[in-house]
Amino acid sequence: MVDLMADYLEGVERRSVFPAIEPGSLRPLFPTSAPEEPEPLDTILDDYRRLIEPNATHWQHPGFFAYFATTASGPGILGEMLTAALGQNAMLWRTSPIGTELEEVVVDWLRQALGLPEAFDGLLTDTASISSLIALAGARQAAGIDAAARGLAGRAELSALRVYASTEAHSSIEKACMTLGLGRDALVRVATDEEYAMLPEALSAAIDADRAAGHRPIAIVATVGTTSSTSVDPIAAVAEIAEREGLWLHVDAAYAGVVAMLPERRAPFVGWERADSIVVNPHKWLFTPLDASLLLSRRMTDLHAAFSLVPEYLRTLDREAPGRDYHEYTPQLGRRFRALKLWIQMRWFGLEGLRRRIERHLEMAQAFARWVDEDPDWERLAPVPFSTVCFRWNPRGRATEAELDTRNAAIMDGVNRTGEVFLSHARLGDRFTIRMAIGNLRTEPHNVERAWALLREAAARA
Repeated sequence: MVDLMADYLEGVERRSVFPAIEPGSLRPLFPTSAPEEPEPLDTILDDYRRLIEPNATHWQHPGFFAYFATTASGPGILGEMLTAALGQNAMLWRTSPIGTELEEVVVDWLRQALGLPEAFDGLLTDTASISSLIALAGARQAAGIDAAARGLAGRAELSALRVYASTEAHSSIEKACMTLGLGRDALVRVATDEEYAMLPEALSAAIDADRAAGHRPIAIVATVGTTSSTSVDPIAAVAEIAEREGLWLHVDAAYAGVVAMLPERRAPFVGWERADSIVVNPHKWLFTPLDASLLLSRRMTDLHAAFSLVPEYLRTLDREAPGRDYHEYTPQLGRRFRALKLWIQMRWFGLEGLRRRIERHLEMAQAFARWVDEDPDWERLAPVPFSTVCFRWNPRGRATEAELDTRNAAIMDGVNRTGEVFLSHARLGDRFTIRMAIGNLRTEPHNVERAWALLREAAARA
């Protein structure tokens, strides 16, 4: 099995990043019911080679530039294997003493690496969606309405709650509002400037308007590295407003947060130390196998109050010293031993090795942005604070906006169908935008150069 995995990684660049298939074409390749009798492993692995690997989207491919990269490093993969072998459920200290205490160690290692003060504690979750949901549950609890015990429904005395985020904030914030019973209407989308960053004056106005209308603001979500453009909200100015208004500030740095590991590149993060909670995803740009999301907070007691529920069968009666039971901080009871792969990986690379690879990606993105800027037939549509470039083909005066949308979609599709690279898109200012997101552990400059060549070839055909 290890040889099989090693062979896959060694040859992944020779594969098509996205397979040439259509939805619904794979299910008919499999039997309609499970086998009654056991089958030999060789047969299963032959089918794996024939059916699974060729039909996967190859996130490990160095030409994967879509969305935000999630690549698994070698030491991270080995950590996953050991995690599966140990089979820990790190819900209580006693169900996994090492799972619990190694998580405390790794969380603090990461906090220090990010340059955040000791006031921050935290835990590892699966994704930023759950990290942000937990943070907003803490904000809801901190507002003093005791939703954990009394809920929200049928409480005539309770004003409509409000959460604020920019128009560029991730959809997971809206989903958190849906899940927590606040409702989608509770999320107030705040206007952004020409660089897609939240406008502090618009935030203040929105809060004032809601208070005047009898609503109850409880939280602000600011983003460092939005999904569409990787824009950066003015964290320090937003923190001032949050402190003045008595609101919880959650910073979504799921993608870009690891850049704070480079001390000389911390300018976009100024003020995030004043946040009540922060999310950073090691499984995005820290080369950790899915899943691993870091949630840090200065207000762990509020997170605990939002989720703590300890029936008798979960009580620890045979230990004098209290241990941390992480299930009391999350909506789930069962928890994976995520700290092990991070512990192995951080030791194998060292912080310097991780910083060097992140810096390399930043440099490749700047080079790609220069190529776009220097070509009169292309234009960049957003700043490049990190490693994602937003751009489009636009030979001036030769196409309407509608035509540009159609042609850029065709250019991206043509490039993706080569199988050499995989790009994704967004809309910025209602313009179709191609995104070049560089964050794959295995990406080298020649992969970026090839993507640029393919884009120009596709544009020529368009």
